[in-house]
Amino acid sequence: MSFQSFNPPRRILMGPGPSDISPQVLSSLSRPIVGHLDPLFIGMMDEVKALLQYAFQTKNEFTIALSAPGSAGMEACFVNLVEPGDKVIVCRNGVFGDRMVQNVIRVDAEPIIVDTTWGRAVEIDKVEQALIDNPDAKFVAFVHAETATGAVSDAKTLCALAHKHDCLSIVDAVTSLGGIELRVDEWGIDAIYSGSQKCLSCVPGLSPLSFSEKAVSVIKNRKTLVQSWFLDQSLVMSYWSGEGKRSYHHTAPVNSLYALHESLLHLHNEGLENSWDRHKAQHEDLARGLEKLGIKFIVPKEERLPQLNAIYIPDGVDDVKVRNYLLNHYNLEIGAGLGDFAGKAWRIGLMGYAARSENVALCLTALEDALNQ
Repeated sequence: MSFQSFNPPRRILMGPGPSDISPQVLSSLSRPIVGHLDPLFIGMMDEVKALLQYAFQTKNEFTIALSAPGSAGMEACFVNLVEPGDKVIVCRNGVFGDRMVQNVIRVDAEPIIVDTTWGRAVEIDKVEQALIDNPDAKFVAFVHAETATGAVSDAKTLCALAHKHDCLSIVDAVTSLGGIELRVDEWGIDAIYSGSQKCLSCVPGLSPLSFSEKAVSVIKNRKTLVQSWFLDQSLVMSYWSGEGKRSYHHTAPVNSLYALHESLLHLHNEGLENSWDRHKAQHEDLARGLEKLGIKFIVPKEERLPQLNAIYIPDGVDDVKVRNYLLNHYNLEIGAGLGDFAGKAWRIGLMGYAARSENVALCLTALEDALNQ
């Protein structure tokens, strides 16, 4: 067997992630590597932290990029905050809400599950009733932007409800950060995690993470050890401490952090609200085109994510054949349905650098062509 260098084709990524990345972010990966404790790299880490605080709209001192993907960001929140026996109200309206449930179970805590129909926002009244029925609950956990269904939930109201009942909030913002309105401090979010490969348009493998002072206090005053040494944020805190001081914890993914710095710089230069508006405008163009093709959305208009469009596959259309046609004839990737929507839906991503007019036009043209075949 002979081996050669891997040279993939240039795909247009309009699935649920990863998203397209800009030439500038891509080129940043090839910059010379330096040591992860080099003073220059440490200075860049401080800038990444400040840029993430801007993206999250927070002043939280503990705001970092975890050296692992968004799923590890989720696990980091649960293993650090939740202890055995704790009650956690978990809102489940898709695949990633269910993953929160699995995390609670694995730390020997008790999940109080609030189920909502897939494709709909979390139902506020059900969450409130669960909090009334469980006055000893300590956390409310929910997915802000459910990637499996394309539904957005009211994070501001859910966090206010959690605080009203003396609970901390744990929020999945993997698909929402940079794509829709998200205000960590104003909404009172206590623990939040995201992913680098969605609306930030960076390479996969990093998880932006932020803890409020209350959450940090909970971590520092745990009665039990965090189950994961690598994800123990009490150890990572000193690695991301400010003013150029770092204690060794692990070897950071240096070049990936170059790319995150570059992508966050682009977001900062565009302006956060401008980015939110761009995603909304491109979504509206896509929605109009899909309507002309007779394709229907799964999620009601007022609960839709602009950056992740979940649509029903038309009757009689072969899911796999269409996606393969797009890939082979247009180098265009869209996502399959997940969980309950497997084989019934497509997911079209308009995330970060991919949320551009030419991508929307190509997607609509390619879909029309595929459906006509």
